[in-house]
Amino acid sequence: MTITAGRFTALDVFRGMTICFMIIVNTPGNGATTFSPMLHAKWDGFTPTDLVFPSFLFAVGNAISFVMPKWNTLTQSQVLWKIFKRTSIIFLLGYLMYWFPFMQRDAAGNIVSFPFYSTRVFGVLQRIALCYGIASLLIYYCKPKTTVLLSVVFLFAYWLLLYVLGDATNPLSLQGNAVLRIDKWLLGENHLYHGEGLAFDPEGLLSTLPAIANVIAGYIAGRYIQQKGKTYEGLTVLLLSGAALIFLAYCWNLHFPINKKLWTSSFVIYTVGLDCIIIAAIIYIIDFRHKTGWTYFFEVFGRNPLFIYLLSELAAILLYFFNTDSKTSVFQWLYKNIFSHAGSYLGSFLFALFFMMLCWLVGYFLDKRKIYIRV
Repeated sequence: MTITAGRFTALDVFRGMTICFMIIVNTPGNGATTFSPMLHAKWDGFTPTDLVFPSFLFAVGNAISFVMPKWNTLTQSQVLWKIFKRTSIIFLLGYLMYWFPFMQRDAAGNIVSFPFYSTRVFGVLQRIALCYGIASLLIYYCKPKTTVLLSVVFLFAYWLLLYVLGDATNPLSLQGNAVLRIDKWLLGENHLYHGEGLAFDPEGLLSTLPAIANVIAGYIAGRYIQQKGKTYEGLTVLLLSGAALIFLAYCWNLHFPINKKLWTSSFVIYTVGLDCIIIAAIIYIIDFRHKTGWTYFFEVFGRNPLFIYLLSELAAILLYFFNTDSKTSVFQWLYKNIFSHAGSYLGSFLFALFFMMLCWLVGYFLDKRKIYIRV
């Protein structure tokens, strides 16, 4: 594999592409005029945007495959400390990010307190933390075949749990799914996401179970890439595996629909299949065709992924929080007065690109100074 300064270039590029597109889809200038591929599927179905989050989990698994040799040189207590510390920090960062800036505006635009009882508990970083922590423990204590078997068990168990614990008449509906029922029982509605028109968290506790398989799949792929990634045989296996998983996902979709917000098992299989094909294509371009002139842009994101993602979210929150007048946030003002002149849909997309490039410049500054922020 191509390694630059001790790093795996294809992994940095894959992870960087994920962060880049995550920022773009998270910060359109105007959500009401966003190109449809940059929106999540409303419920069942799939859009390119739905691939972003599972791809990041896949990249987390890739990264674990490269730190395993280091873990083997440490004591069990040292490894467990690293896993639990990283899991806790990432979860806490995600929770504080949703609470930030610890105050909010009411309907009249006045600044009021943002009490603990109305904060969202689960979310993107929280799911990354839980999936990383559980997958790391399984990978550390179990053989690769066992981790794969457990992933399959998780996927089938989740399928069963949704039907057993969900509404008897429509267990896969927005209102009647088991993910919502468990989160409401465990946390209450105030601590859930309300962007679906009701209290429902697409990163809920139960739907984290199948997401662990995305991380384990990334680990298995990363391990295989290290062994045979620089051979045509290795690329062929990755491509065929990806195609086979996509076929299985479409078959399973007939009985258990592909659904990102429920993170269904068919969704897991489908996204893992796509990620295998994408990372095989990246490796082919970089290591077989030796075309690397384009990679640095994404490497900048991939070398400080957590920091840049947090930066993008916190910056967007602040732009929405501060107002130019009683009704217009800085975010809205920028879109309306600058980017909307290009057209409502194109302007919204250009704003997202502009915001992404600002985040890239921060990453570029850090990379040039060899500053890599880790937890």
